[in-house]
Amino acid sequence: MTIQTVATQPFAGQRPGTSGLRKKVTEFQQPGYLENFVEAIFLTLGDCSGRTLVLGGDGRFFNREAIQTILRMAAAHGVAKVLVGRGGILSTPAVSCVIRKHGAYGGIVLSASHNPGGPDGDFGIKYNIENGGPAPEKITEAIFAHTQSLSQYLISDAGPVDLDQLGTTQLEAMQVEVIDSVADYAELMESLFDFDAIRAMFAKGFTMKFDGMGAVSGPYAKAIIEGILRAPAGTVINGEPLEDFGGHHPDPNPVNAAELVALMNGPDAPEFGAASDGDGDRNMIVGRNLAVSPSDSLAIIAANATLAPGYRAGIKGIARSMPTSQAADRVAEALGIACFETPTGWKYFGNLLDAGLATLCGEESYGTGSDHIREKDGLWAVLFWLNLVAATGKSVNQLVEEHWARFGRNYYSRHDYEAVDTGAADAMMGALRGQLEGLAGQTLGEFRVQQADDFVYTDPIDKSVATRQGVRIIMTDGSRIVFRLSGTGTEGATVRLYLERYEADPARHQLDTQEALAPLIAIAEQVSGLKQRTGREQPTVVT
Repeated sequence: MTIQTVATQPFAGQRPGTSGLRKKVTEFQQPGYLENFVEAIFLTLGDCSGRTLVLGGDGRFFNREAIQTILRMAAAHGVAKVLVGRGGILSTPAVSCVIRKHGAYGGIVLSASHNPGGPDGDFGIKYNIENGGPAPEKITEAIFAHTQSLSQYLISDAGPVDLDQLGTTQLEAMQVEVIDSVADYAELMESLFDFDAIRAMFAKGFTMKFDGMGAVSGPYAKAIIEGILRAPAGTVINGEPLEDFGGHHPDPNPVNAAELVALMNGPDAPEFGAASDGDGDRNMIVGRNLAVSPSDSLAIIAANATLAPGYRAGIKGIARSMPTSQAADRVAEALGIACFETPTGWKYFGNLLDAGLATLCGEESYGTGSDHIREKDGLWAVLFWLNLVAATGKSVNQLVEEHWARFGRNYYSRHDYEAVDTGAADAMMGALRGQLEGLAGQTLGEFRVQQADDFVYTDPIDKSVATRQGVRIIMTDGSRIVFRLSGTGTEGATVRLYLERYEADPARHQLDTQEALAPLIAIAEQVSGLKQRTGREQPTVVT
């Protein structure tokens, strides 16, 4: 075995987004493309001697090949030890858990999360720091800077590591330990939730379906829900991680999890439904004929947090991304705790969690989590809801309706316009920004504009500033329209339109969401010209 120095040239466009570098598989398969980005990570980390890293991914196409390459490069850079999930599998929450439990220096996550997989699908890579969370912007920008000036990378010529056999092997001077992908994570979950109460509920005949969507959360759900909690075999469906996710678009929303939603809307529906995404960090909770919005899910978990053993002492604060509905704000006000509004991207929660200012976090894009790790956590959210159902004896529907009766309902929806021409999307956002100064005080339809701005966030811990995080039009009654461009796609631009309207009257809590938001949808089109600018009459996806 020898360490080789390989000449290379920079590739354009390797700037990490909010969730790392995501591109088509075919781009990553270019000779040197993955190697360049990994080299940039190691150059950013500096001296790796004596350090332990964690490595794993969601099992999508190219996962195993990428892991072998990264292991050979880690050995070439003097890393002391790498903990890698068996079969190359580690959910994103599990990577965070393993980093924190084992005191690792950081970890490399191979995933494009909820994006499609397979040879023609997407691939992704990101670096997580020692707290288990995504690298902050100062690190991702340093990685990007290195990608622009690379002339060589280091790699061992050693043969492949057996990823399917638990145990430790040697690669150059580096130890590679293949670990059980589920064990550390399952142990953490058992410390947070009342597994005895949930187990007893299943023993009494409680019915559930968990849709793994052919993605990474399947083995975790099988081990915990069907194994430790003794739910009947078959409770987990689509539970085998597949390189192309079995053709699923592994994004847990009512559109992409249509199989589960149809089951929950049917005459023989189980009592509880749930789904998770490609890398296991997102979740959807479903009652009978009711898909719970992620904004409501965060608020309901917060309002009932002390029912779970790991949170009996109460929560210190809540953090939500700016586009997420204000349902959690109302809970925070009632509890007398802070509610922080951050840009989109889980990395913005890390400082708040590390400083003890927030316990629970959530994003409208089906991500919820807490200070137990530093990533959003799909199965954690499902187990929290199971704990709430077991502790209260109430159904998902009852918990949601009682929450609305107490706090009011925030009607909320996101309209995605995917693969839009980037120039057209940028022009629309530019035109919106040009209108902001004159919008405040205007009457639009039945609403009066209180505030219009481009969201700016100053981190309360390190005072870093994030600008241009989304155009907000906030009405005097608290209703909101938000426009932003997403950084998670790999083709063109994704324009996201968020709409929110508060309704206090319980008699008006059963309206159709899109009907309730129709006046705001019309105003959004009026101020943005979205249809004309994008050439789209309808959103690609409505959630």
